[in-house]
Amino acid sequence: MLNRKYRFHSRGGVRYVYQKGKTVRKPKASLVFAENTRGFTRVAVVVSKKVIKSAVGRNRIRRRVYEAVRKNFEYLPEKTDYIFVIFSKDILTMPLPELEKLLGELVEESKVCYNR
Repeated sequence: MLNRKYRFHSRGGVRYVYQKGKTVRKPKASLVFAENTRGFTRVAVVVSKKVIKSAVGRNRIRRRVYEAVRKNFEYLPEKTDYIFVIFSKDILTMPLPELEKLLGELVEESKVCYNR
């Protein structure tokens, strides 16, 4: 699991990213991102009940995405907030390298949107 320091702690931060951030979409997931003034990167994962009804399944998806982000955390640009929104329950059974590739593609497109 990703260190607590690098996760969101309240809905206010998530709300700010949704309002001020930009979005990159793929068929199975999207990424909402915005720059922050904290000096470090924060990450959140959102899985709706529409994706999978079971809380156990949603939490498992969330844990898998956090693990993929943790393994590749050093490649995320600093001073940015990321919210990964999951649309597909296929992520529950997707191999971890494929999941990492999907998330990496989203992050790469976000760098293009920022013109870094």
